[in-house]
Parts: sequence; structure tokens; C-alpha cells
Amino acid sequence: MSDRPAARPGVLREAREAVVEHAPALARLTPGRTGNLSVRDGDRFAVTPTGVAYDAFDAGDVPVVELDGERVAGRMKPSSEVPMHRHIYRGYGSDAIVHTHSPWATTMAVLHEELPPIHYMIVAVGKRVPVAEYAPYGTEELAANVVAAMEEAEATASFIENHGLVVTADDVETALEHTTHVEDLSRLYLQSSAVGEPTELPEAELDTAIEQFEGYGQGDA
Repeated sequence: MSDRPAARPGVLREAREAVVEHAPALARLTPGRTGNLSVRDGDRFAVTPTGVAYDAFDAGDVPVVELDGERVAGRMKPSSEVPMHRHIYRGYGSDAIVHTHSPWATTMAVLHEELPPIHYMIVAVGKRVPVAEYAPYGTEELAANVVAAMEEAEATASFIENHGLVVTADDVETALEHTTHVEDLSRLYLQSSAVGEPTELPEAELDTAIEQFEGYGQGDA
């Protein structure tokens, strides 16, 4: 594999354009250049380049990576967290991933504390947000730990010990929205814990919320 593949702008064009469009949202969620996101199409995904400001690249720069890890297009090198994206896509079959070091979620990660069901909005990502075991960033070990934690919790989000948050969803807009949900619920949990004992919703109420969410929105109206 060449260190610098040709741009090949036709490869996953829509996915790469989506990465460019939504990358600036990371600036509102994570400090510096510490986050990443990707959009999948089939057995390839477009992912933010590593170490580059979120508004400093275009679609031709965006790396395209196959699920086996080979970079096949893009002028820039991909995020160091490609293994995590690969493992989640192979395990979940979802089409977008957002990874951030957002302050409230990362506080949960530093505390090694999962997010319990203190509010019905948690069902957007599951009935709890687990904590994946720490491993050096960008490694296959970390990627496996994240997938294991998400699968065990039946969740589409996970904190990572002393690291941050990762969320997967069917599209990048939803992944970003759910990342914001987890960040806000982490803040709510930590604030309420500072003054008392947060009350968790019972299982039956979470199941009801899941049923309600299935018919939420405008539908075909």
C-alpha cells in the first residue's frame, strides 16, 4: 500500500463529503484535534484525517479505508483510531461512528463509571453506557475492548477508561446527535451525584420509552 494514495475523488464521494460537512461539529464536542468520525458505505469507510483541524481538509483529502484496514484513497493519512472504527463496523453493521473527548463524558471515563438510566433519553443508545477497558489509543486491543463493552451492554455507545466516548449509529447525523445526548446525560448525572443520589428508571419504563421512540417524529405525515 502506498503511503499516499491518489485522491480518487469518485471513491465513496458522498461519504467523504459527509465527513467534510460534519467534521466541524467535533470542534463543539472535543478539544483540539482529538476527535474523529467516519461514514461507511459497504465494505469501506471515509474517516477524518489524523492531526488536522476539522475545517482544514476537503473531500479529496479524506481517507477511504477498507474494513481490512487498507487505505485506498485520500491525500491525507487516516485517524489513528481506524482499528476502533473497523471493529465497530464489522461487529455492528452501522454506517457512522463519532469518537470524542468531550468533557462530561470523559469525566465519566476517568472515573471508570458507567452511565445508568437516569433519564429516558438514554434509550437512544441503550439502557446504560458501559465503560470499555483502557488500552493504548489506536490499537487493536482498544478496538476489541470497545466492541466487547458495547456488546455486553447491548449499547451503541461506550466510554473508554481514561480516554473518551465513542458512539455508532445508522447515519452521521444520528451519531452526532446521540453523542450530544450522552454528553448531556453525563453532565446531568455528575451534577445530580454532587448533591444527592440519582434515581434510576426501572426496566419497564425504559422498555416503554423504547416503544415510544419507535413511533416518534413525523413519520409519513
